[in-house]
Amino acid sequence: MSRIQLLLVVVCAITVTAIANRRGLQPSLVVVVLASAISFIPDLPRFALPADLILGVVLPPLLYSAALNLSVVSFARNLKPILTLGVGLVVVSTLATGLVAWWVVPGLALAPALVLGAVVAPPDAVAALAVGRRLGLPKRLMAILTGESLVNDAAALTIYTLTIAAVTGNHELFDDNPLLLFGYAAAVGALLGYALGVLVHWLRQRLRDSGLETALGLLVPFAAYLLAEEVHASGVLAVVVAGFTLGHRDIQTGFGTRLQARQVWASLDALLEAFVFAYMGLQCKFVFADLAGEISWQVFTLSALAVLGTVLLIRPVWVFVVFGQNRLLRGWLDRRTRGEARPRTSWRYMTVISWSGMRGVVTMAAAAGVPAITASGDAFPGREVIVALAFVVAVGTLLIQGPTLPPLIRALRISAPREQEEEAEATQTARGIERTAAEQRLRSIESDPPEGADPAVLAKLDRRLAAAIGAHRAADDRDADTERDAARMQGARETMVAVRRAILAAQREALAKAQRTGQLDDETVRRELERLDYEEAAAAAQ
Repeated sequence: MSRIQLLLVVVCAITVTAIANRRGLQPSLVVVVLASAISFIPDLPRFALPADLILGVVLPPLLYSAALNLSVVSFARNLKPILTLGVGLVVVSTLATGLVAWWVVPGLALAPALVLGAVVAPPDAVAALAVGRRLGLPKRLMAILTGESLVNDAAALTIYTLTIAAVTGNHELFDDNPLLLFGYAAAVGALLGYALGVLVHWLRQRLRDSGLETALGLLVPFAAYLLAEEVHASGVLAVVVAGFTLGHRDIQTGFGTRLQARQVWASLDALLEAFVFAYMGLQCKFVFADLAGEISWQVFTLSALAVLGTVLLIRPVWVFVVFGQNRLLRGWLDRRTRGEARPRTSWRYMTVISWSGMRGVVTMAAAAGVPAITASGDAFPGREVIVALAFVVAVGTLLIQGPTLPPLIRALRISAPREQEEEAEATQTARGIERTAAEQRLRSIESDPPEGADPAVLAKLDRRLAAAIGAHRAADDRDADTERDAARMQGARETMVAVRRAILAAQREALAKAQRTGQLDDETVRRELERLDYEEAAAAAQ
């Protein structure tokens, strides 16, 4: 793929994504379908990238970005369902799909069939979460889907790496014991990710430069992935744990770094997701062309239907059989945590989870990352069939489950009537914590004012505190003229900015303490932290 071709693919994918978003369509589905149609243009050259580039460059930042935003409190509260879906279901889905493919695809050995099972095992929660936010699904249900998406990516790609190594013969450790190899890959990958996260956090606190801190953060997912892969550990787990570690410590970084990083990662996510779906869609004609001589169209069609049917069926079966009618979310959401009663749930919630199994970026990238040759130089057995079946599964789930999930949620009449009330209560609690912290810091400053501080300015800030701290922008607008008048006084501007930043620092410290003690959840803290960051940015610009 030339640089001009690559640039055209990226620009077109972003354009189509923007149009789909404006029209309320699912961007991933639109991009894949349109790119697949474009691939059949006569004489269109094949766009090909090295497999290592897909897995080592595209996936790490996507996984890392998702891990940064994962709520630790929500993850801990829903650990059992997340692990059951993200690990248990992935293992079962890999085995079931692999066995079915081994049985129905002529000439496909068991190990390559398990590679296919690992490729199509992890659902992509992006589409489901977008639908859930738009239709107002309960926040805890959304947390389960988000946590599952990270855990299942790590589990599936760890299994994927092991099965690829088994086929290509590239692994050297624990050759005769795949369970030990899996344990080693998972444990060492997680430890490396945690160690790297701690090290990068230590460095960020000493750089004191938003640009450098953001640049360092951009290197983390690639460093975690490459370091883990160098020692034959799970690069995916290293990336996820590094993101999890740094995301939980994000409140301790500077406001400029947080503001900058939010925009950078949001932009990078949009860019990479649009590119991956466009890239895989453009492979459509060539993927099926590679099947010529490998398998007849009749046999492939039947095999694809069998594999797609298995993928669609295994998740509902697992959800309902393993946990039982009215039990899947009752144990997770009805359990009392810290004295707070959880809302009761029913089979409707299980139905939504069981149908939120669309495959997406991870499946697309993993399929493209299947190597062409083994360590001995031979062709990877069944690669063309694996890539074609993965393509059918990814597009098939998007076409079947994607358009039907929103009407299913509406038909089940699932809503979160208390979500807004709970969010308002949490915000009120956070604002109260911020107000108390601000008052205490201002009293401390008044009792020991900085050198050159104007007592009149401190008195004015004291009077404005009740209206300014934790208020909406309207309150700040009403006081803008008064603040500008005070700023005209000799030395007042410097004093007001310094005091305001000291108060904001105290508020962040109070939020961090409330987060550690469990008084506030991560989502509320992040929301309030973003508001304080913008306030400090405005203060710094004065």
